[in-house]
Amino acid sequence: MTNGEEEPLSPMARVFQSPGIDLCAVTIMGFKTKINPDVVLDALKQNVSKHPRFSSILSDNGAKWIETEVNVEDHVIVPYIDPEEIGEGGQSFIDDYMSRLTMIPLDRSRPLWDIHILNVKTSDAEAVSFIRSHHSLGDGMSLISLMLACTHKTSDPDMFSNAIPPMKRRATMSHSLKTKGWFLRSIFTMGSTMRLLWNTTIDMLLLLATVLFLKDTKTPLKGGADVRNNPKRFYHRIISLDDIKLIKNAMNMTINDVLLGITQASLSHYLNRQYDKKKEEHGALTSYQNNLPDGIRFRVACTVNLRSDIGFKPLADMMVKDSKCRWGNYFSFIFLPFTIGLQTDPLVYLKMSKSMMARKKHSYHAALVYFIIKIVLKVFGAKAAAELFDRPVRNTTTCVSNVIGPMEEISFRGHPVSYIAPSSYGHSHAMLIHLMSYADKMIISLAYDPTVIPDPHKICDDMEESLKAMKASLCERGLL
Repeated sequence: MTNGEEEPLSPMARVFQSPGIDLCAVTIMGFKTKINPDVVLDALKQNVSKHPRFSSILSDNGAKWIETEVNVEDHVIVPYIDPEEIGEGGQSFIDDYMSRLTMIPLDRSRPLWDIHILNVKTSDAEAVSFIRSHHSLGDGMSLISLMLACTHKTSDPDMFSNAIPPMKRRATMSHSLKTKGWFLRSIFTMGSTMRLLWNTTIDMLLLLATVLFLKDTKTPLKGGADVRNNPKRFYHRIISLDDIKLIKNAMNMTINDVLLGITQASLSHYLNRQYDKKKEEHGALTSYQNNLPDGIRFRVACTVNLRSDIGFKPLADMMVKDSKCRWGNYFSFIFLPFTIGLQTDPLVYLKMSKSMMARKKHSYHAALVYFIIKIVLKVFGAKAAAELFDRPVRNTTTCVSNVIGPMEEISFRGHPVSYIAPSSYGHSHAMLIHLMSYADKMIISLAYDPTVIPDPHKICDDMEESLKAMKASLCERGLL
């Protein structure tokens, strides 16, 4: 865009900045050294004008981007920190600071982003930056590509950190079947097409029911109607990516399948303890191993990248018009029915997640949701599209997002990065679960409502224990 030129927002960007939603993405980055604010300001002054989204404001009706001059100093906040205010633990100070920001909206008279530099030591970082960017600016793929364009490999400071391998969508027909005769291939194609249409029809009927009346069971993890307006807090935990890869290879599944299996197992154990507490509060004298009620409906909204090229590309390539991996909000949701229950064999959770994802991948559910929102936006306006997006979210329990990150450690202008924890706030769930790989780590990042979930660390404890139990079970069977 040239100076003052206007550009329309994408459909999902229009939805995210609607008054009823106003979704904000956050990136929490831990650094191994103290952060020099002057270095950050200098880097932003050189690069922010190159990115139209970060140098534009919204039009009055929220339908277009208008390029503007950016005063970088307005967007970089370095608060005065009284050492006595920090006390014994720096993490609690940072948690409180970030929570307060979730109640302060971004200034719409300026580009919708800011960076907060907190030179406070925690257990896994010497300093922390808290980056807010309105979700209308771009989705996780877009923001990670921007981060990679601004950083370098720690092992080689002269090289940019585009250390993410190219990715392709898996073929629906196996290689062995492609070598068979045309008749067998035709039978397979017909059967696959019929199954695709059937799955899509069922998914869309369930989506319609969720929009109209179908709600998840009220569990200790499900928020109420006012959860969007409550302050959110953030919590992260670092686990071993190598262990996840070992399980992935042993079970012949994807990393995403493993993460969903771990999540399903951990939420089952967490809820089991919560229901045990409820029995104690009601005067029950006997503690049962399985305290879960029967028939819990527990669905998880799972983000799906809609780009035809799902791998990361250099930022310049993403900004090109009609790029197959373009910048923006090109993703949708599918709804995963979690089976909340205790399993004697931890590998059952993995098998369930693999089967569930194989079924969901063979459906046009995600693409149709995006298409329907786009049509509703054009015909009925942003308010109706936002309600269509938000209604099924309110009627489900939580959301899970998994993003691949840099394969090697990265640095920002001489500041080595210890961890990257993406998240967001402004949503209708009491908890969001973001998962991101970084070097040999997997970062679990929770955004949660403390009035609903006062102990998020226990959920992460359960995720760690579930991972250990799955690895131990595979070792016992000689599969590792």
